[in-house]
Amino acid sequence: MGRLGYLQLMVPILYWMRRDLRLTDNPALHWAAGQGRPVIPVWLHDEVAESWGAAPRWRMGLGLAHMAERLEGLGTRLTLRRGAALETLRDLVKETGADTVVWNRLYVPDERARDTKVKEALRGDGLTARSFHAHVLFEPWTVETGTGGFYKVYTPFWKSVRGRDVDAPLSAPKQVETPEGWPESEALDAWDMGRAMRHGADIVASHLHVGEAAAQGRLGAFIANKVEAYGDARDMLAEDGTSGLSENLTYGEISARTCWHAGQRAMQDGKAGAETFLKEVVWRDFAHHLAYHTPRLTTDNWKPEWDSFPWQSDNENAEAWRRGRTGLEVVDAAMRQVYVTGTMHNRARMLVASYLTKHLMTHWKVGCDWFADVLVDWDPASNAMGWQWTAGSGPDAAPFFRIFNPATQAEKFDPKGTYRDTWLSERRRGALADSYFDAIPRSWNMSPGDRYPDPIVDLAEGRARALEAYGQRDAAE
Repeated sequence: MGRLGYLQLMVPILYWMRRDLRLTDNPALHWAAGQGRPVIPVWLHDEVAESWGAAPRWRMGLGLAHMAERLEGLGTRLTLRRGAALETLRDLVKETGADTVVWNRLYVPDERARDTKVKEALRGDGLTARSFHAHVLFEPWTVETGTGGFYKVYTPFWKSVRGRDVDAPLSAPKQVETPEGWPESEALDAWDMGRAMRHGADIVASHLHVGEAAAQGRLGAFIANKVEAYGDARDMLAEDGTSGLSENLTYGEISARTCWHAGQRAMQDGKAGAETFLKEVVWRDFAHHLAYHTPRLTTDNWKPEWDSFPWQSDNENAEAWRRGRTGLEVVDAAMRQVYVTGTMHNRARMLVASYLTKHLMTHWKVGCDWFADVLVDWDPASNAMGWQWTAGSGPDAAPFFRIFNPATQAEKFDPKGTYRDTWLSERRRGALADSYFDAIPRSWNMSPGDRYPDPIVDLAEGRARALEAYGQRDAAE
């Protein structure tokens, strides 16, 4: 090899890590490592990260600490910088002499806008800027209806993709070349990404499964022990019947492709719940598909005709909802669960969303924004679509007149009251129920010995009020 060829091999590649905290099935890292050139992994606390709520930012920090250890195991390291993405990447290019920046694509509006700006600017600087398919199974522009538009209803979307080939997950790189000199890195601890979590972080931490190894173990245990009964068990509030992988998918500690192929193998083995699991993986894709094609999904009513609907903005009843003090046990149990574990059962998410937007006539954005602050598995596309689906304002939404009755839902999905006993100290004192009071803000001045509140809204009256508003909206159209 001539000197020129040698020098070219010494020019580093910047691998810009975002929601892809894994070594396995990481296309951008896999490509960079395969070039035989030094690779500098970087993660930026940029303008997008600055907008995150308390729990997602804290959980990302935990994931970064774990990923840094994984990279060290390969003999390399993670560089951390804080600042606007484009300016910070340009600084790193100058410091390292890199001529190439690579990353894995994302699809929600703020991430996509940032990435488009970065790619155009870096290419204008004469650099190679390349992005890869990694975060979803099917990129949004690859799934079209027969007439060429994008799907707005889930079932035909599922039918369109269920038979498609999905590439096998890529193996983790065995080696990553390192540069002769490393750029300076900020200290993760100095960022204090858990600052807004206050004392609640210690409670939630024990319920997390952080990192790639934990995610792979979780998937393996689910396929081995739970997927058979998943179709029914996933709706039972007191059962541990779901995969729990939403936490890891959010930060890219496991890929959707890895989950897909595990589900496919389970289906081939005749495990009854495997197809339902695959549908849930594709439902996540559908959310990102819609966020890409209709960016308003994450910020505004997807159906503009709902802009005039008389939802309330934030209010006292919504605050009682946030604190788990509505007087409806299954709703309050769910709201308390999230303060202790950082997550909420998916069936419960529908119940509390229906109650807020219909019985309490409060705008879905109030709940959507609160979830974005407290959920460790917050996914901007899935969260917004879930809220709009329940509220009636979104794509493929449940009709507004489908108003969940919390009492009958509790009878059906928590028939023995186990879920409510677990999370409500007023029903039964226990470690999980009591830990809620250690996790919440001190300013709420709540304790396990408090009397359980009366319902803040009569269910029948709340339902009637919601249906009347819905009827008036239809009459006005």
